[in-house]
Amino acid sequence: MSEQHSQHLRSYGRIKARTLKPRQSALIETLLPRIAVPAGPIDAAALFPGASGPLVLEIGFGAGEHLAGRAAAARDSRFIGVEPFLNGVGACLTKIEEAGLTNVRLHAGDARDVLGELPASELDMVYILFPDPWPKARHHKRRLIQPAFLAELARVMKPGAEVRFATDWADYAEWTLAAFLKEPRFRWLAERADDWRAPWPGHAATRYEEKRLGDCAPIWLRFARA
Repeated sequence: MSEQHSQHLRSYGRIKARTLKPRQSALIETLLPRIAVPAGPIDAAALFPGASGPLVLEIGFGAGEHLAGRAAAARDSRFIGVEPFLNGVGACLTKIEEAGLTNVRLHAGDARDVLGELPASELDMVYILFPDPWPKARHHKRRLIQPAFLAELARVMKPGAEVRFATDWADYAEWTLAAFLKEPRFRWLAERADDWRAPWPGHAATRYEEKRLGDCAPIWLRFARA
């Protein structure tokens, strides 16, 4: 990839890895257009007509196990899920249809496109679970957690809103903690070691999480918008 091209392509992961299953392909054609986040400024009231519960964003929902699980457990909340990987979008759509979820909207693309269209102080919760760690030092610039990203995240979160981040790569956990601690609009909520060693109540495990592909046990970090 040329340096010039990489400046425009911000989602560096694979967009599609294998042929979609027929059902997933059909849902991308039929269900996704009905629940997709439209282009342009995001109006949560218009996006979720008649609903006013907490607004939750999940960045990089993978196959949708966590997103669909949380949406099913909290049907009064409103969930926006973002994932550039088309196979994951197809898998998530299957779960949404099977559970009859009406409180989920999806964006098949880059999370920063969604953040840029949200008004200030809009989100009640953000999940970032097991993002690509880009472990090689020369690829660290591709990591999602960067100062500019945290600044934009702070802009769209309500005071007291929470970011929940998980990774099974020790270096990425250290990188993330250092980045959040440098952003004065966030504070780390840990009070004891168990606060980062165990998932928060109500966590819905993902397939990636269960594969244990990282170099350490999962690390669970929680930050509040000051």
